[in-house]
Amino acid sequence: MSIMNETIQKQLDHRTIREFKDQQIPEEIFRLLIEVARRTATSAGMQASSIIRVTDRDIKKQIAEICMQEYVARAPELLIFIVDQYRNRQIIREKNGPTENAGDMDRFFSAFTDACLMAQNVVVAAEALGLGTVYLGSILNDAEKICEILKLPELTFPVVGLGIGYPGQDPQLKPRMDMKLRVFENAYTIFPNYLEEIKDYDEEMRTYYDLRDANRRVDSFSDQVVTRYKMGLPKRQDILNVVRRQGFDLKVNGDK
Repeated sequence: MSIMNETIQKQLDHRTIREFKDQQIPEEIFRLLIEVARRTATSAGMQASSIIRVTDRDIKKQIAEICMQEYVARAPELLIFIVDQYRNRQIIREKNGPTENAGDMDRFFSAFTDACLMAQNVVVAAEALGLGTVYLGSILNDAEKICEILKLPELTFPVVGLGIGYPGQDPQLKPRMDMKLRVFENAYTIFPNYLEEIKDYDEEMRTYYDLRDANRRVDSFSDQVVTRYKMGLPKRQDILNVVRRQGFDLKVNGDK
């Protein structure tokens, strides 16, 4: 008996879609995706993550500018998944309970994880329905501006964006490295020479065409690593300070 099913095959065929057809997602399908988000696992049952559905064209354009990706403004559905400890703090206040722990780092990271899980669940469901998706970590290029645009209150924070729509392109399946470099048994495995371990993967990556520049093959993975890690956006490097300004209690060694 085959262990493969349609959902797993969709997951194995996952690819990022950046161009969508000019076609809206039916509301019943959107509601189903939101129901999938609602049923996603959540730390301690606290449900401390939320979604901003962006429908306003001007707001989409502002987010696209932050992402430095103009196609973001054209996504039929644009969702921003957020940390949301504001709601639970307000519930505690209305119950006359203590709120001092609502913004601690434990609550921040549990809510951050909740938001990531919810986004991934929505992606799996969307692709199972024949939709395409694109994750937008680029919303963190200016997290403070995203907070301002979306009017995020204290104890909330943007985690990841997600564009959803009917695919308007059919990109190649992007190569991935061998999982022996990413799955270890009982303890972390350190390899003596990583370039030697990924030499076949480097060569495979050179055969891949990214549709953002469809006329040029991409660099090897090792060259991409060097290039990416040379880059640094000051506002992304300031993210922890934005987290603090959003009201979270970011303690470091020596803090009382």
